[in-house]
Amino acid sequence: MSLSLSKHARETERSAYQSLLGELSPRLFDSFARTGHRTKAESYVRGLLAGPGRKTLRSIADQFGGAAAPQRVHHFISESPWEWMPVRRALAGYVQQVMAPEAWVFRPTVIPKGGEHSIGVDQHYLPHLGQTVNGQQAVGGWLASRRCAVPVDWRLLLSGRWLRDPLRERVGIPDAVTAETLEECVREMVNALVGPSGGWRGPVVVDAEGVDAMSLARHFSSADLMFLVRIHPEEHLRLDRTELPKFGDHERGAAELAASFSRMRQQVHTEDGPTTAVAIPVVAPLPASRVDGMTLVGEWSGAHPRPQRLWLTSAHTKSLPKVLRLSRLPDVVERDFTDISDHVGMRDFVGRSFPGWHRHVTLASIAHLVAALVKHAGTTVAGETAWDGEA
Repeated sequence: MSLSLSKHARETERSAYQSLLGELSPRLFDSFARTGHRTKAESYVRGLLAGPGRKTLRSIADQFGGAAAPQRVHHFISESPWEWMPVRRALAGYVQQVMAPEAWVFRPTVIPKGGEHSIGVDQHYLPHLGQTVNGQQAVGGWLASRRCAVPVDWRLLLSGRWLRDPLRERVGIPDAVTAETLEECVREMVNALVGPSGGWRGPVVVDAEGVDAMSLARHFSSADLMFLVRIHPEEHLRLDRTELPKFGDHERGAAELAASFSRMRQQVHTEDGPTTAVAIPVVAPLPASRVDGMTLVGEWSGAHPRPQRLWLTSAHTKSLPKVLRLSRLPDVVERDFTDISDHVGMRDFVGRSFPGWHRHVTLASIAHLVAALVKHAGTTVAGETAWDGEA
């Protein structure tokens, strides 16, 4: 009985995927010059949505049958000339229409790989694990609300070995692609998505271990963007004496500074329940150029003397409840990456093609959107209804 219901549920879900993808296709694949490319893109997304297991090019091709299917799928993803950026722009525009996002969230992820031949694979040290992992490091740009998050852009961090010929030419890396630090990568993504020629200028949330938070704060401030950037506990800051004239302005680490202002801590009621937090006006350390109007936010859980989460933000100290709400969005991204992205094959591309990786993760992002729309019932495409009634 339960097996039959489970089978019925899977068939209902598959039917919903098919119907929704058919409605989304003209919007998201409008940039395709060839009708055949749109059809192949739809088929690829259906393959990503179909069933459990890894979503490699071969496993996706196996679902369609025919001796030539593997070669056709490989060519469409790795060698066909279609551009992925117009598709991503259409995806971002659509998500902005129906999702009522609260912020852009930028978050890196390391994708472990068994060998060294897949595009971008290198050794990456992960401080939170205390170990080095062999794999790819990618940064995702997400549109997120407290209910759901959808990836709309991706960037692959590449070391020097991938950018030297003949390997560079062999894997199809364009001349414009250069080696980047993590903060340079985030900055370029924000410029493209949120800059003057980009889309919705909502708050920018960056949760990236090892990022230069002060460098990003300077850039976002110059672009007049509201930002929230995770900051390292030892990052040095100074009190803003225009806001706190009775205190000294010597430099201290962010965690030490937050912990020292115990009298300014307050109980804040969030959707997750009450939490203890502090908001302290700060400026950049000397001799760096001044960045005005910044706030250091620290949050405690339990009886720990040092804050467990530290953020640097352009929001005023009076905006602490809003900042804490935004600070939860990376958790939504992490949850939905695990619950949705992993199941539609976001990590599964195997191959040395740089364009192939980008086309795969672009179509996997669309598969993520479709799965999320079906999961959060109540959203319709034609009527542009917001997620579960949110507007």
